[in-house]
Amino acid sequence: MLLRQGEARSDGVDRRLACILAAIAGALNTAAFHAVGFFSANMTGNVSSLSDHAAAGEWWISAFYLSIVMAFVFGASVSTLLINAGRRRSIRSIYAIGILAEAILMVLLGGIELFIPSLERGPVLILGLSFLMGIQNAVVTRISDARVRTTHISGMSTDIGIELSMLFDIARGRELNAEAAPYRSKLRLHVQTVVSFLAGGIAGVVIYQSVGTKLLFATAALLFAMAGNAIVRSHLHAKQFLVR
Repeated sequence: MLLRQGEARSDGVDRRLACILAAIAGALNTAAFHAVGFFSANMTGNVSSLSDHAAAGEWWISAFYLSIVMAFVFGASVSTLLINAGRRRSIRSIYAIGILAEAILMVLLGGIELFIPSLERGPVLILGLSFLMGIQNAVVTRISDARVRTTHISGMSTDIGIELSMLFDIARGRELNAEAAPYRSKLRLHVQTVVSFLAGGIAGVVIYQSVGTKLLFATAALLFAMAGNAIVRSHLHAKQFLVR
């Protein structure tokens, strides 16, 4: 899931990656909102809240919403710089390394959350998760040539509407030069991604109510497993190539 890029990826691989990472994003986003009242991955909502509070002259809360957005952007920027450096060096597992970095930082964030004063946990949790969601979204966007997004539900919902309408017109014979198969494939991808985000959000709240911040360690373990599997496979592939 984390080795092939762009057109070399199959629809099934894209769907599996999207479902797993969207479920993780949904779990963390909803659990964070349940815990402290802010979303870590919903940049549309955060920018809207920033505008609302700025219009009311509530500058401190506006600044915090701005910092959430900037943390997300910074995470995406760091992820892209890492990917660019890896691609220049022909590191096949660079996308897996990006997910591995996310997992390591998530463990660090979980450790920090356990030891800092309770008053400071909310801001640290939201800003940390926003940074990590930026990393994750950039990885899946780059590896899939923007076919997969794990936090951009508004965009995926728009795509679902477009794809349904295109399939409707194709079925009626109104789009003579269009084929239904690509639209059906994209529709499956986007519907499954949205459903995974929803399911992850429900599970995230339930798990957070049971184990609290340990949810971060559980999601980090899943990311470690994904990234580690891809890195090992890349290493074995490189060894086989050298033997030949």
